[in-house]
Amino acid sequence: MHKAVLMCPPTFFDVREPKNPHMGLAIDRALAQHQWENLRAALFDSGLKVELIDPVKDLDDMVFAANLVFVGEHPDLGKFIVPSRMRYPSRQKEVAFYVEWFRKRGYQVIQLDLAGEYLEGHGDLIWHPDHGRLWAGYGFRSTRGGVERFAAAMEKLGFPVTMLELVDKYCYHLDTCFCPLSMESVLICADVLSTESVEAIRNKFQRVHNLSRDEARQFMGNGIVANGRFITPRLSENLRRILAKEGLTPVVVDTSEFEKSGGSAFCMHCRL
Repeated sequence: MHKAVLMCPPTFFDVREPKNPHMGLAIDRALAQHQWENLRAALFDSGLKVELIDPVKDLDDMVFAANLVFVGEHPDLGKFIVPSRMRYPSRQKEVAFYVEWFRKRGYQVIQLDLAGEYLEGHGDLIWHPDHGRLWAGYGFRSTRGGVERFAAAMEKLGFPVTMLELVDKYCYHLDTCFCPLSMESVLICADVLSTESVEAIRNKFQRVHNLSRDEARQFMGNGIVANGRFITPRLSENLRRILAKEGLTPVVVDTSEFEKSGGSAFCMHCRL
């Protein structure tokens, strides 16, 4: 079980450049700060240590800590990261600050040749709960080629990768529609994944719980599983029933300001 997560305070968070269909509304800075503090408190209350990276002026989206690197651990290599290549140039500038944070803490850096391809960290690259295999989304931010290069590197380390195709622009990262709840169960939105991808998921999980497209677009699949809790921005009857079946306690944390930029709870943390 992960004991710590990395977050970035929303000091300079803003919506200035439309990068997805959710974007467009002005941010309430004070409310954003309040919501972020509530999320940090919910993670802490769930037994996780919260580490912080310093925000940088003019990097509006640096608060979305999930996207800038992929974090892993290997018996021979130790702790490592794979730096992202972000699709939007404004976000590409954030990567160096995250890489430096991890490098200073002793993480090995695995640089992939991603020229012409994109790879957006844990937005699209999600560990199976046992950390023995990986799920990798592509289609809107990470490219198929970027994910293939990542998969080749991980498979050399002994981590098989299952690629999943995203087909709904509102669910542009895998973390909006795919969330393992346990070794046996997963929360997905089948409507925003290709048929082959849903089939691949069903082959690996005993219990596949489905969110509607509307629930996924409201970021209910962008939750954080932490020590028997599920931190989510809102709770439908369907999600309530699913969590009860899986023995998870829902913890609702409003993320409305961050949703204006197309992100929610999962996007704002990076597991260490």
